[in-house]
Amino acid sequence: MEQKEKKISKAIIQRLPRYYRYLGELLSQGVDRISSSDFSKLMGVTASQIRQDLNNFGGFGQQGYGYNVKNLYEEIGKILGIDRVHNIIVIGAGNFGKALAGYSDFEKRGFRIKALFDKDSTKVGKTYSGITIHPMEELRTYIADNNIEIAALTVPKAAAIELASVLKDTGIKGIWNFAHTDLNVPDSIVVENVHLSESIMRLSYNMKSRNAGS
Repeated sequence: MEQKEKKISKAIIQRLPRYYRYLGELLSQGVDRISSSDFSKLMGVTASQIRQDLNNFGGFGQQGYGYNVKNLYEEIGKILGIDRVHNIIVIGAGNFGKALAGYSDFEKRGFRIKALFDKDSTKVGKTYSGITIHPMEELRTYIADNNIEIAALTVPKAAAIELASVLKDTGIKGIWNFAHTDLNVPDSIVVENVHLSESIMRLSYNMKSRNAGS
């Protein structure tokens, strides 16, 4: 496919999930088609930008008709790789790890959290939102036996670095890293870093900038 033949910018990749979310909302409202102009008003992105973004993957629109909402929703789902189920484990059964496990929208998007892991023996065997907490000693075996593709790390920095070293030999394809540190893993493993402190600092900056301009 075309997207494999050229590098897609990070900005476009960041917009794709928003396109998918808004299209899902339109589907739930019974909307069959939408013009790039109307879509731009919903998204807060120019119609030209939407067309340019989607043209990287084939376009999908028809002049004078716009976009078929259902078809575009399904095509973007395929581009994002969420047209199938991805099995996930969460390592770190603290408050944040349990919050991830309890978030029902993940499964609606094709991400199935199969298990929690924690080094605290007092947590092992307990369940949260129907998901069992396992001991760290079972990590490698569980990944191998349950076709786990993604590991979410909700552990402190030092533990995340140690776990990255363990996970690189398990067949894991992706790490969703909530620890505030960069991980050293092979190129075969994709890492998505989620730095909450950086996010809230960006929020603070944007609030300050807006207030300065008012």
